[in-house]
Amino acid sequence: MKILFISLGCDKNLVDSEHMLGMLCENGYTVTDDEYEADVIVVNTCCFINDAKEESIENIIEMAKLKSEGKLKVLIVTGCLAQRYKEEIQKEIPEVDAVIGTTAYDDIVEVLDGILNSNNKETNNSFKDINYLTKNGKKRVLTTGGYTSYLKIAEGCNKNCTYCIIPKLRGKFRSVPMEELLEEAKNLADQGIKELILVAQETTLYGVDIYGEKRLPQLLKELCKIEGFEWIRILYTYPEEITDELIQVIKEEDKICKYIDMPIQHASDAILRKMGRRTNRQDLVNIITKLRNEIEDIVIRTTLITGFPGETEEDFETLLDFVYDMSFERLGVFAYSPEEGTRAADMENQVEDQIKEARKNAIMEMQQDITFDYMASLKGNIMKVIIEGYIVDDDIYVGRTYMDAPNIDGLVFVNSDRNHMSGDIIIAEITASEGYDLIATEIV
Repeated sequence: MKILFISLGCDKNLVDSEHMLGMLCENGYTVTDDEYEADVIVVNTCCFINDAKEESIENIIEMAKLKSEGKLKVLIVTGCLAQRYKEEIQKEIPEVDAVIGTTAYDDIVEVLDGILNSNNKETNNSFKDINYLTKNGKKRVLTTGGYTSYLKIAEGCNKNCTYCIIPKLRGKFRSVPMEELLEEAKNLADQGIKELILVAQETTLYGVDIYGEKRLPQLLKELCKIEGFEWIRILYTYPEEITDELIQVIKEEDKICKYIDMPIQHASDAILRKMGRRTNRQDLVNIITKLRNEIEDIVIRTTLITGFPGETEEDFETLLDFVYDMSFERLGVFAYSPEEGTRAADMENQVEDQIKEARKNAIMEMQQDITFDYMASLKGNIMKVIIEGYIVDDDIYVGRTYMDAPNIDGLVFVNSDRNHMSGDIIIAEITASEGYDLIATEIV
């Protein structure tokens, strides 16, 4: 039977999808990317913010139409939306054959086999304790192009920020044992992966729950020993958890990209307290300064939220000034989205949507100038570029530098007289910039 996966939301969800695909393939199922030839469709959902929730619901409904038209045998819903709205999905979309929670995706084969052999939908659903750590199979079907892949090093989160629903959907923070991660990483390297990207709700706390201390530096050192990886990238680091030891490992290990994703969310002390964050403005200044002083040419990406409940014009001006002063190389902004079940959703002084969006746009306009100036300053630099494709009409390759995480940051358009495959890492000179992107020429 042929299975199609629709994986929505974050890269951590994508890793779950790849593991589920691997388990299914180990048990005789095959994979397709054509919804019209699929016998089974699994929608792995997200509901982190309202837009993600709507996208998940739209995809489920679209696939349910295929089921009702007799073009699909089985429809399964899993992921965060499934965890949060199990009863609603079953009631409102009867075409769904099974709902699987976030900690039960390792039951995917058992669930699918059960559907094919039973008409009892209730027994086909699978939910486990929210703090269970899923057991993955040996096989993993990669969907990221064959040279870049994600390694999820932990599940859940203990931070309990007042705007975030993730702890209720994914449970408390729990690390994957290092030996399991190293085995999975070696398998990825054996499959030709050159860029390994570490992800979790928070990577910086890796190991505290099972080893009694932060072990991300040690994990990174072990990953750097694996042959095949040329770039190792770290996402989702919390500023208060970045240690001097971690900074030194990033600084000293050649394979580790001098790039760090560090969500800070705001810079007003009053708003940071309301968010339940563990840092204040001065803490953020200190860690950003330390990173830049210690790690040459480091690129810092961050994310912000505008329009959090109670955010005054003064709070927003503080944030705006902070963005200007820090001059982040990479930055994204979300307008605050009230999520049911979070403390922030019940707070007083909710900000009007129009004001949230206006503040978001103001930051992005400022950041655009900062980023464009930074990109222009790179002219003449010699950099490694990982090739991702080729534009025939323009006779030019497309790739990324260490400064760019896939599907998040900018691109490099490389002129070259040589033939390259996706995944090749070449040396190029930056000759110009166009907004968020770079133009380069390969150095032969």
